[in-house]
Formats: sequence, C-alpha cells, structure tokens
Amino acid sequence: MSAADGTGSDGATTERAAEGTPDDAGAGTAGSTATSAPARRRWGDREHSPEEIEAAKQQWRDMRPWDSPMARADKVLIGATVAVIVFGLASLPFRPFLLASHPVLLSLATGSLSAIGAGAAFARVGDTALWLVIGAGVIGMIKFDWLFWWAGRRWGAKGVRFFVPSERAQRFVTRVRSWPTWIMPLLVVAAALPGVPSLLVHLLAGLAGMRLLTFLLANAVGAALVAGLVAGLGYGLGQYAVDVVLAVDRYALWITIAIAVFVAYRAGATQNRKGKEQRAAGQAPGE
Repeated sequence: MSAADGTGSDGATTERAAEGTPDDAGAGTAGSTATSAPARRRWGDREHSPEEIEAAKQQWRDMRPWDSPMARADKVLIGATVAVIVFGLASLPFRPFLLASHPVLLSLATGSLSAIGAGAAFARVGDTALWLVIGAGVIGMIKFDWLFWWAGRRWGAKGVRFFVPSERAQRFVTRVRSWPTWIMPLLVVAAALPGVPSLLVHLLAGLAGMRLLTFLLANAVGAALVAGLVAGLGYGLGQYAVDVVLAVDRYALWITIAIAVFVAYRAGATQNRKGKEQRAAGQAPGE
C-alpha cells in the first residue's frame, strides 16, 4: 500500500507538473514576447518606433556636412553661422528707426542697400560724408561672406547641400564646376548684384579652391560697385530721398509692430498646421 500510495502520489505529482507545463510555457512565451516587443518612445505628440528613430538619425547623418565627432573648426563655423542668422533676425525691429537716424551705422551693421541710399541722400544735404557711406556699405555687405567661403572650402559639396539643398541648386553647382577656373572670381564679383544667389556663389568659391585673399578682393570689388551705384542714386535724389526716409521714420513704430504681428502670425499658423498633421498621422484608420 505504501508503495502504491507513493507511486500514486508520484504519479499525481507528475500529472500536476505536466498539467502546469503548458501554462508555464505560455506564461514564459508571453513574457519573452513582451520583452522582445520594441519599445516606443514619445516625441512631441507622437510615439516613434526604434526603426523610425534610427531612420531619422541616419537622415541627419547623411545631411550634416561634418564628420563625427565634430572638430573644433566645425563647431566654430556652425556657431558663427547661427550667430549671424540670430543677429540678422534680432536687428529687424530696429531697422526702420536706424534708417532715418543712423543710416551709416545701419549700412555697416547689415549691408542694407536702402540704408546706403538713405545715407547718400543725407550726404547730399551735408549730414555726412559720401565716402563714409560707401565704405560702411561695402564692409556691411561683405563682413560675413568669408564664413560661407570657409564652409565650401572645408565641407566641399556636402556643405553646399547643407546650406542649399534644392535640386535646382545642385544642378547649378554641377554646371559651374565644369566651367574654367577664371570665371569664379567674376561670379564672386557678380554675387553682390540683387537677385544673384550670393550664398551659393560664396560656397562654390570655397569648393573650387579659390584663395581667401582672391575671394575677399573679388567680393569687395563687387560690393563697391553695387554700393557706389546705390549711393549715386541716393545722392542724386538728395532732399527728396531724405523726405521719404523721414516719412518712414514717422511710421517706424507702426511698421515694427506690423512686422512683429506678421512674424507671430506666421509662427502660430505654422505651429498649428504641424500640430494638425501630427495628430492626423497619429490616428490610424479604424482606431
């Protein structure tokens, strides 16, 4: 009896173990499945899978012009470029005021052609010197251009794609690189003309291996030609141009407010549109 009881007890134990095996296996399988499921990370209003995050990282690695990790020169170049952009945006509200009160300072700070013309008009009525207006305008027009020459020189074609990613610009780059080298200084001179993509030309100058001194001289010649032409027009108009500038100054506050409202409206509209697109993309059909 004892043996039989023991055998039966062992058999029951074995049966219980056998009965418990599928549940344990199922639980283990579920646990491993839960463990192996890819974790999703939230970014903004959406959750992104690891594959999406890795694809975004790869896209950024393909787009950036520098090697990883960034060298000190790359950091300086990127920091200086961002500072130039921030400076230009920060000066926008003050330009209408400076145009009438300190046009020479405005032309030196921004290279604005309207400031050069206004300064020349004030020179006609004896408020400043014409040579000072042209000199300040030339310096203001070219003072940051060497940064983009450096970007083209250091980063090559990847730098051009980073700053000017459009397909049209890339076709223009391909066409220009097949031209003779003596044409490049002429392009740098012509880059000062309104309507010419000066950023792209300056990047190409660095990409083509133009020496910095040659680039600076050609850039200064182009800026001097344009600044002299605009200053001549302003000097010729004289008092009439001064009256127009003073009228602008009279309404400068309203112009500044209008610019601020427009910028705020555009930023809000863009943010709302992106939010709607993200919410629409996050809602899958049937959910």
